[in-house]
Amino acid sequence: MGIINRSRGRAQPASEYLRSEPAIIARLAEATLGTRSTVDWKGLVANYDRIRDHIERVIPGFEDFNNRIRTDVFYLPNDARDKRQFHTSAGKAKFIASELTQLRVAAGQYLMMTIRSHDQFNTTIYGLNDRYRGVYSGRRVVFMNTDDMEAAGLQQVQLVDLTSHYEDEERVARHFMVAPFEIPRSCTATYFPETNVLVPINSTADRK
Repeated sequence: MGIINRSRGRAQPASEYLRSEPAIIARLAEATLGTRSTVDWKGLVANYDRIRDHIERVIPGFEDFNNRIRTDVFYLPNDARDKRQFHTSAGKAKFIASELTQLRVAAGQYLMMTIRSHDQFNTTIYGLNDRYRGVYSGRRVVFMNTDDMEAAGLQQVQLVDLTSHYEDEERVARHFMVAPFEIPRSCTATYFPETNVLVPINSTADRK
């Protein structure tokens, strides 16, 4: 996609102590880097045009960034999309087929996936409603197959704690509401980042 468009906050801050993401990052940089950094962190936070100027200098497609963003949305260059060109040794797109490892769970355990709601972009949550799945005013929800709910003796909206098991390590996320959903048996789904706590720090990808 690579669509760059302007955004502007319209709501009043919930607290005078709230800080913008650039301000938080700048303060962290100042606190950790100190005199080792030559970046004018305060100056970047004081005027976001300066941040865009830096982006323009290092990332292709952001030429005249400040002027373009004030007039309309624009697209970053994408040779595969725009020209059907692929920068590989063969000049074609490359696909990698990975073997799937079949995961087996014990009786009474489930495989869990994490998903985003409708009012969410990555880990940024804009609201507590998910019109995709009929969930409103909350996100601490675990979606389950109705047959699994019946077998476990669980009822809709019942509160449960979630426990992950990885290499004999147990991690717990508490107070999630059970919600019936069309999902395969022995599988569940929750929103992230609410259940990130269930992922052990040493559970990593096999390759980059």
